[in-house]
Amino acid sequence: MPEPISFQPPFTRYQLDSSFDEMFDGAGTCRPPYQALLKRLFKLSPEELKQRQQSADLSFLHQGITFTVYGREEGTERIFPYDLLPRIITGSEWATLEQGLTQRINALNLFLKDIYHEGCILSDGIVPRELIYSCRHFRREMRGINVPRDIYVSVIGTDLVRLDDGQFAVLEDNLRVPSGVSYMLANRQVMKHVFPRLFGNYGVRPIDHYGQALLATLRALAPAHRPDPTIVLLTPGVFNSAYFEHTFLARLMGVELVEGRDLVVHDNVVYMRTTAGLKRVDVIYRRVDDDFLDPLVFRPDSQLGVAGLINAYRAGNVALANAIGTGIADDKALYAYVPAIIRYYLSEEPILPNVETYLLSDESQRQYVLENLDKLVVKAVGESGGYGMLIGPHSTAAEREEFRERILADPRNYIAQPTLALSRAPCFIDGEVEARHVDLRPYILKGDQVTIVPGGLTRVALKRGSLVVNSSQGGGSKDTWVLAE
Repeated sequence: MPEPISFQPPFTRYQLDSSFDEMFDGAGTCRPPYQALLKRLFKLSPEELKQRQQSADLSFLHQGITFTVYGREEGTERIFPYDLLPRIITGSEWATLEQGLTQRINALNLFLKDIYHEGCILSDGIVPRELIYSCRHFRREMRGINVPRDIYVSVIGTDLVRLDDGQFAVLEDNLRVPSGVSYMLANRQVMKHVFPRLFGNYGVRPIDHYGQALLATLRALAPAHRPDPTIVLLTPGVFNSAYFEHTFLARLMGVELVEGRDLVVHDNVVYMRTTAGLKRVDVIYRRVDDDFLDPLVFRPDSQLGVAGLINAYRAGNVALANAIGTGIADDKALYAYVPAIIRYYLSEEPILPNVETYLLSDESQRQYVLENLDKLVVKAVGESGGYGMLIGPHSTAAEREEFRERILADPRNYIAQPTLALSRAPCFIDGEVEARHVDLRPYILKGDQVTIVPGGLTRVALKRGSLVVNSSQGGGSKDTWVLAE
């Protein structure tokens, strides 16, 4: 039976608390999947670990793996922080996640089709009609429009957290333009470079096929009469925070990276401008928000989209991934109803639980939240990236008062959840191994079939004690190993 660890170098600063620790149980015994990693770390000197971290950082620098932080006057382009040590998930744990995520994407696609057609779930009172029609991501322009194969969501990044009891729960779904998959793939490349022997001996399931899986998913959306479709990735351009990812994915799939000015619509058909003339486009993997897709339908001042695109879409001459109007399903208030949505369409119990969520449009729930702001996390329903959040236990009285006024002014725009003790994983920080809070974002693809590459982006709150893992708020990431057992 494994003995509890003596916290010797490089673990002298490692501390356990009430949070679930990915590497050690409550008695300080190393969990079986991490034992080989632990032995390897004990054999490496602090200097060797530092050299490997430096090698990893240089690899990210040379590859130009960056992201942009909005709203900062100092340099906004940053190297994505990478932690040297992998996060390990067993094969049986992954099997449960895979089943739960597949169930979720199937239910959400049925939900989106329903609310843009018959609206049965609204008529039956399962989801309040008011909740849908008051969501700014609900697109009336999509009512009655059929999308290829009834697939509204082709790509989801679902955020998972591991709770105190070791069980995974869904924190939120990202359906509009889920980002970060390039970092998942880059992390793996770097890990193979800095720990080649350890990686090779661990039995880690591969994720290298993500690009081909994404390409196959997009091909499945093409109009039926276009057997060899032309697929493009539409980016807002070089100033977008995820521009690195857009270039990375286009290169990975071998498709053209285009901006709105590269496309033109004639007779409800989309064409790409090329040096050889116009070339018809059949599928657009768009990384541009709904509002900016077509200035004739949405924002007239948008320079990012293509005039006439929506008419071509309505005519069935081009497919969009994800479909327009999918943002309704990642409204954080709608999230509270996803378990009911799964039961309604699939007649199944949710495999992955939700985190308890308070809807502030409900008077009694709002009153409870206002009386407990110092204990809860409050989120704006349409925000992402860690913006528009109040983390009660870490907030000041002035910040809580500010959020109280915001909530009272627009209760529909906020939800609240308990402050979760996210699980912690070992991270290499300043020459030592310390525990930091993490979450997990797997990427789910739905085309001819549901595909989930075994892994995901493990995001890390690099500041000691912080629960905010978003890169825009000082977070980093690490490689995620799903074992082949």
